[in-house]
Amino acid sequence: MPRFEYEGFDASGARVKGALEAPGRRVALETLRGRQVFATEMQELAALNRRSFRWQRRRVGPLELAAATRQMATLLEAGLPLDEVLASVAEQTNRALLSRSLNRAREELVQGGSLHQALEAQPRIFSSLFINMVKVGESSGTLDQVLAQLSDLLENQARTRSRIQAALTYPALMGLVGSAVLLLLFAFVVPQITRMLDNLNMELPLMTRLLIRAGELFSGGWWLLLLAVLLGAAVLRRYGRSERGALELHRRVLQLPLIGRLILFTATARLSRTLATLLGSGVPLLTALDISRGLMGNRVLRQALENTAVCVREGEGLAAPLQRSGVFPPLLIQMAAAGEKSGQLENMLGRAARSYENQVDSTIAALLPLLEPLMILLMGSVVGAVVLAVLLPIFQASQGMG
Repeated sequence: MPRFEYEGFDASGARVKGALEAPGRRVALETLRGRQVFATEMQELAALNRRSFRWQRRRVGPLELAAATRQMATLLEAGLPLDEVLASVAEQTNRALLSRSLNRAREELVQGGSLHQALEAQPRIFSSLFINMVKVGESSGTLDQVLAQLSDLLENQARTRSRIQAALTYPALMGLVGSAVLLLLFAFVVPQITRMLDNLNMELPLMTRLLIRAGELFSGGWWLLLLAVLLGAAVLRRYGRSERGALELHRRVLQLPLIGRLILFTATARLSRTLATLLGSGVPLLTALDISRGLMGNRVLRQALENTAVCVREGEGLAAPLQRSGVFPPLLIQMAAAGEKSGQLENMLGRAARSYENQVDSTIAALLPLLEPLMILLMGSVVGAVVLAVLLPIFQASQGMG
């Protein structure tokens, strides 16, 4: 039987803590209430012990969660009871963390709770999007259909994230290798070259003198450079954590050529797809906006959705506030307006999502051929400048000797 550790207060207000055995979390809480103990924290002891393994991942990947969700939808459509579905999927999944989460949800379900309430107790694994869609599916009796839509959404988000990561992997690797090469040059090669050039007893070209000064600065004051970089990063991080600073930085990011366009289209595709899925599942527009706002990593877009939600709460539609925000692309606004007029908002948002997903793919395809030669050109230029600075005085010395 599982063992739970708890902390809380007794009837007199004194802080208490301890452990007890119970078939599930709900039974443990009811047992404590019977003892007039009100728990503020409770954790299964086995789960606490497993936390000592630092290598274990704390989250479930989107593709893993999407696969489990797809299995649940299929089994529910086949007519299996929900508790059996949860037990079956928990047994089939290879992720121990997800398996424990599903088994815990099954325990709550068997003890009389609902699935969405069981998932709410595990926010690190199940997002508000997941929980709200499950809640709608339970209340409408269409949980299998909602889970199928949810798995489609999770798979789509995972594919988009994977494409962006794949697009950025090569430039990041090139930048890392280039930085390592430059560090090696200035740490080991340039000092040797400086000693050799000092023996020439001649006036060195400007490029060579600059190289020598850079080498001296790096070898003699590398710790000052490192300190300056760390201090600058700390100041930038502190500024980015403030509301004003985060808004300004995120606004600048959206204005970057190509990269800003990619970020905006990716966020717009995610927003359109999420709203379409939620509205199609029966989630009210205000709730859908609140959930979608939590998925926006860019503060400017998140603030625009907050203002849009306020306008919708006051009786406006979706398209007009989005347009007044001035940050979302025109196609999304046009599709939202057409959907509101025709009464098919979720369908129009789905079309907008497909359009922006295609634009994300085309932007990535256009960005990759530009990034690779730019990185090669940058690295080649720096290394070429170093080589040229070394060879110029040697050529001059050889001509003087001739």
